[in-house]
Amino acid sequence: MKVAIVGIGKLGYKLAEAMINTDINITLIDRNPKVLERVNEYLDVLTVPANGLEIETLKELNIKSYDLLIATTYSDETNVIICSIAKKLGCKKTMGRIRNPEYSKQIDFIKSEMGIDHIINPELATANEIARYLLKSYNFYSEDFAKGKVSIVDICLKNSPELVGKKIVELNNMENLLIAAITRNDNIIIPYGDTKLLENDIIHVIGSCDNINKLAQNFNLDTDNGKAKNVMILGGGNISYYLAKKLKLSNVKVSIIEQDQERCKYLSEKLDGVLVIKGDGTDINLLEEEGLESIDAFISATGYDEQNLLMTLMAKQAGVKKTIAKISRPNYVKIIDNLGIDVAFNPTNIASSNILKFIRGGKVVSVSLLLGEQAEVTEVIAIKDSRIVGKPISELGLPKGIIIGAVVQKGKVTIPNGNTIIEPNDRLIIFCLSSDVKSLEKFIKPVKGRFFK
Repeated sequence: MKVAIVGIGKLGYKLAEAMINTDINITLIDRNPKVLERVNEYLDVLTVPANGLEIETLKELNIKSYDLLIATTYSDETNVIICSIAKKLGCKKTMGRIRNPEYSKQIDFIKSEMGIDHIINPELATANEIARYLLKSYNFYSEDFAKGKVSIVDICLKNSPELVGKKIVELNNMENLLIAAITRNDNIIIPYGDTKLLENDIIHVIGSCDNINKLAQNFNLDTDNGKAKNVMILGGGNISYYLAKKLKLSNVKVSIIEQDQERCKYLSEKLDGVLVIKGDGTDINLLEEEGLESIDAFISATGYDEQNLLMTLMAKQAGVKKTIAKISRPNYVKIIDNLGIDVAFNPTNIASSNILKFIRGGKVVSVSLLLGEQAEVTEVIAIKDSRIVGKPISELGLPKGIIIGAVVQKGKVTIPNGNTIIEPNDRLIIFCLSSDVKSLEKFIKPVKGRFFK
């Protein structure tokens, strides 16, 4: 499969990095040769210093031989034009990043008229993830799969000292649950029954949503916080816009603090029922005047990672129940859990997950990247002709880095064992180390035919 990425910023680089261990031939196109020089230092990909808007560039690249072009420049309009030109020149599928809220009501028209097969909006996707977390009753992070039937949760053992020092086989109240992996010292490891849990570990647990809720109750993880009803957002960017709009639909009281007067005016006009405050959100006196101690959740979504981390820490110290930071730098991912912040969201990683789902196509329902892309959780629908169907799991020869965490058969969630046989159309929640992604694709794709459709 051949993929071209035009515009090598954070998202373009992250995509190339995520696909490097697969059977995908990647071409990166950017106008800035220095950007491509830095890419060549770390990634073994084809780079082309050129303007992706130019028809001659795409013709020389023989874009009609490509399965997919992804336009991730900083301009929505440029991305739309690049996708349109590539499609008319014969590229099989195109994908463009479009972030401006003004275009949100025209997405279907843009796709149909401009030849774009899929739209990427990292800010909207991030806002949806934050809203989903805020509207849950517990304050540890979880992701849902299989239409809400299965969850994978991240539990920091600092908050569960009763688990520390125990071997996995010694844990009680873990029926129908699977500890698929452990994050330890900034690395993800695959545990065994004799693996002993340490104080700073984060365990990744897979199970049905009902069993996850029971787990929260058994280990006193289920808090009285309830769903957030009063939320304060620092920063008035697109994430804040989308998030406020989403939360208002669930009758959540929302206030946004933003310094720029013009942006405040825009938000006030576009967001009915949202309190927009002009001021410096790093001023703790202003936050206290606006009722920081009485809110249920604080989200810092400015354009500065350090500011977001600092302000969420301050909110946590002020007694706010749920604190969330937006971060962009991948090297900050590994320190979040040590800071005491509840959750940090990286829009680039969220967008990458959505794009990987599209690229893999077919029966891949969702992809979630974990800890700097060291691992991922993938939801797939088993295909009749795939290698994974029809044999007991113990006979499949799966690498140690691939774990089938849950199987949904005819609507029922089970934690599989070696004797479990996967049937066609089963939904599988699979934990996979990044180094084994290429092997996973071989197991879940049809024996004959192509993975990308």
